[in-house]
Amino acid sequence: MSSSESASSWTFLTNHTQVLLCINENVDVRLREVAERVGVTERAAQRIVADLVDAGIIDRRRVGRRNHYLVNRGAAMRHAAQAELRVGPLLDLLAPRP
Repeated sequence: MSSSESASSWTFLTNHTQVLLCINENVDVRLREVAERVGVTERAAQRIVADLVDAGIIDRRRVGRRNHYLVNRGAAMRHAAQAELRVGPLLDLLAPRP
């Protein structure tokens, strides 16, 4: 494997984190937009959102024909090595700058 292949075979942030960042940026975002931005299928985006809801990291509410999301900034990170850390500061660190 060449160094360019190795460099492009992984990303620093997981797809779950990428989806969470999209939702944090726009709580009314459509899953189609999330999927396009993250580079996954719409079905994969749905599964990731379901994982985030099940973990208590986001809450999904139906508003008319669309979903509205609430991010639980106080939710703990999922990995044991970061279990004492919360999601909110990570989102602040990775939020786009104006």
